[in-house]
Amino acid sequence: MTSRPDQTQSPDARRKRILYRAWHRGTRELDMLIGRFAAARIEAMDDVALDRLEALMEAPEPLIMEWVTGRAEPPAGIDHSLIEDLRAFHAAHPVARD
Repeated sequence: MTSRPDQTQSPDARRKRILYRAWHRGTRELDMLIGRFAAARIEAMDDVALDRLEALMEAPEPLIMEWVTGRAEPPAGIDHSLIEDLRAFHAAHPVARD
């Protein structure tokens, strides 16, 4: 059995890896949605919260966008409270438009 990266990494290294992934999603929109949220919250996240964020980031990007924008509800395997936290964070901290 192989170990998951978070089982062999220090907590700081795990947070850095997750934060990098959050900012490098593939689309600018999700980089901003997930990256800004993770940058603001990652230091306060415990292992369970980090697991949930990683699970969310494993989902296909179009689905994540639908869940966060409220066009679709996430399935049972995705933490609904995390989606609500993402929505609330972006409502309170909107991206400035040029």
